[in-house]
Amino acid sequence: MKNHRILMVCSYPPRECGIATYSQDLIRALKRCFGSTIEIEVCALENEYCDANDYPEEVKYKIDAQELSSFFKVANKLNERDDIGMVCVQHEFGLFGGDYGGHLVAFLLKLDIPISCVFHTVLPYPDEKRTKIVQALGDLSEKLIVLTNKSAEILESDYHIDNNKLAVIPHGTHVVLWKEKQRLKNRYGFQNKNVLSTFGLLSENKNIETALRALPKILQKFPNTVYLIIGKTHPDIIKREGESYRNALLTIVDDLDIKDHVIFINDYLELSRLLEYLSLSDVYLFSSKDPNQAVSGTFAYAMSCGNPVISTPIPHSKEYLDSSTGILLNDFEDPIAISNAVIDLLEQPLTATSMGKNAFLKMRAFSWENVAISYSGIFQDYLQHNNSLDFSLPPIKTDHIEDMTTDFGMLQFSNFSVPDTSFGYTLDDNARALIAMLMYYKKKRNDKVLRLIEIYMDFIVFCQQDDGLFYNYVDYEKQFTNQNTEVNLEDSNGRAIWALGYVLSATENLPKSLVAKAENCFKNVIRNVADFKSPRAIGFILKGLYYYQENEPKTQYNQLADTLAEELLRVFNISSDKKWEWFEDYLTYANSILPEALFYAWLITKNKKYKDVAETTFDFLLSQYFMKGQIKVISNDGWFHKRNKRTFHGEQPIEVAYTILSLDLFCRVTHKKKYSKQLHTAFSWFLGNNHLKQIMYNPVNGACYDGLEKENININQGAESSLCYLMARLVVEGYPLEVGLKENKSDLSLKMDSASKRGRKIMQEKCIGKSLKIERNVLNS
Repeated sequence: MKNHRILMVCSYPPRECGIATYSQDLIRALKRCFGSTIEIEVCALENEYCDANDYPEEVKYKIDAQELSSFFKVANKLNERDDIGMVCVQHEFGLFGGDYGGHLVAFLLKLDIPISCVFHTVLPYPDEKRTKIVQALGDLSEKLIVLTNKSAEILESDYHIDNNKLAVIPHGTHVVLWKEKQRLKNRYGFQNKNVLSTFGLLSENKNIETALRALPKILQKFPNTVYLIIGKTHPDIIKREGESYRNALLTIVDDLDIKDHVIFINDYLELSRLLEYLSLSDVYLFSSKDPNQAVSGTFAYAMSCGNPVISTPIPHSKEYLDSSTGILLNDFEDPIAISNAVIDLLEQPLTATSMGKNAFLKMRAFSWENVAISYSGIFQDYLQHNNSLDFSLPPIKTDHIEDMTTDFGMLQFSNFSVPDTSFGYTLDDNARALIAMLMYYKKKRNDKVLRLIEIYMDFIVFCQQDDGLFYNYVDYEKQFTNQNTEVNLEDSNGRAIWALGYVLSATENLPKSLVAKAENCFKNVIRNVADFKSPRAIGFILKGLYYYQENEPKTQYNQLADTLAEELLRVFNISSDKKWEWFEDYLTYANSILPEALFYAWLITKNKKYKDVAETTFDFLLSQYFMKGQIKVISNDGWFHKRNKRTFHGEQPIEVAYTILSLDLFCRVTHKKKYSKQLHTAFSWFLGNNHLKQIMYNPVNGACYDGLEKENININQGAESSLCYLMARLVVEGYPLEVGLKENKSDLSLKMDSASKRGRKIMQEKCIGKSLKIERNVLNS
């Protein structure tokens, strides 16, 4: 059976309009997230101003939106196919011919395929004809998608659409990195300037003239201000009216004598350049004068680029803008209000920066990848595959790891994606970095990766003390901090031993000098760990011992492995009972290390009791982690005591990644299929299969976000999270994509069954019976 498809009915590039850009961004995001398990075709809408021939390959059909016969011709072709699971219509009233775009109703009446309709504009207080059009679209659709909560409210209250039929999926945004504005300002020649900006296809509704009239007062206070007006005039307006609106704006600029402070960028910019202009802006002005503009992609993009936004009160801005992210104006055409708002922000740069960061943080939840995941939840029920709709593996990127690494080592924390030097370095992170980059080096052997490996190895050497043990904390000035004498360092030493053992398990392609350093460090530390009591430190040491002996089996450390494993058995026997088969009374952090360590102890010593307890405890742990097709690891906001109710949320990438590493070991040795399935389910947590249905990785730089909280994601990208994600990503590549969304997939068949077809027939008769007066003679034919 072929993979079944989604057909998107929309305007589409090279046509220049907001819906076209939105549709292409959505399709690209769906393909990035789900790869070959979702096939998407496009039916492009054209009008008298747009008749393109150079569409991309996904465009399989074209409709002349002014000709009803064109709709019917395509509908007949679609009904002959049996591989389309759903038709998704990107709706804007002006895109479809007929009264209020009524040709679309006639088109959908002809289709015997499930339909979802995305309303980009929802107007309140509709007249009777508009109400009937929207109600007909609602009757003919399995789902109506809107982009704001306000739009959903209007559909319920003013159009009487059943709430159960509605889904709110916000406008998507592109992920950008939090960069210093000054670097971009220098690059574009705006050093020492306050930059205001506005972008989008120009039309009178943009109300740029009001923003221009606000500029003289701003310049009196801040004469070094420039205003960027980014975007061409809308193509449809060009063909109807020429450049009359732009010329009117130019006249205002001359009359106000501000031409040295206003820059028109009369171009349809490629995405990367547009996002850079937005990122360098100090304030974004959104001045639309349409009180019923339900949503604006330009507004969403500006917030996602970290701009404090000053906006007129359209529904979208009223819903997303507050005092922490910008300034919401009370009126639509008040230049004094805009002047005062801009001056307030320029006078308080720290407040403006804080607003920009809050906007950046808020909009990350609406990345195109997250929007694609939300759409997939609707599409999934109407697609029937041999295989389910599965997440696709993102490409491996080490950009952020490289950014976080100095010539000395890898820094511990970041603010968003910007390395934070104030907390310095840790042995923990550099040991993890050494393991991760050695794993990557097996896949991509080049000098850049090897250089990183050498940096991390040298850092471990730096941290080793005269007694062979390691300090963990080093500040940015390369000085050991007091924390090294205030906290237990057993776990950190264990991680270093794991890393050193891993180096010595794969020496073939490494410089001899690096191998010698690792051998020397390993032998100096290993003689001092027999009395360690931390279960996790013991776990890391056993992993290191196994790797040390992997290539060339040795026996000199078997007794040490036995001693450490017996300590794990001792704590297991103290805490475990029939209902709690675990090593401690709590499930805390790095839990899977403990059964994994006993499994390694069995591989080293061949003592079967270690294997038995390892499998028992690992399966107990997995029973606590996997539920309803997702992994839910232990929250760092209160551990899970066996006598208490478990706390959910507050999940960290390290716990998911360590579980994946353990699953990999158990799967490779036992060949039990359940472990490979759980491994993939666990990795899908990073890809959006979590309670927020949001990605946990940064698609731009390959980093990973620091935490999955109850209602949001912590989008700082520290060393621990990003390294653990990379390790997990490298492991999962060796396993087929088997699970993805399968557990959440319904059993609805591709083609409507007879009951559904009867339901659609009733809908058709109902709509016709309403006497919509839209091409009535055609609807009744």
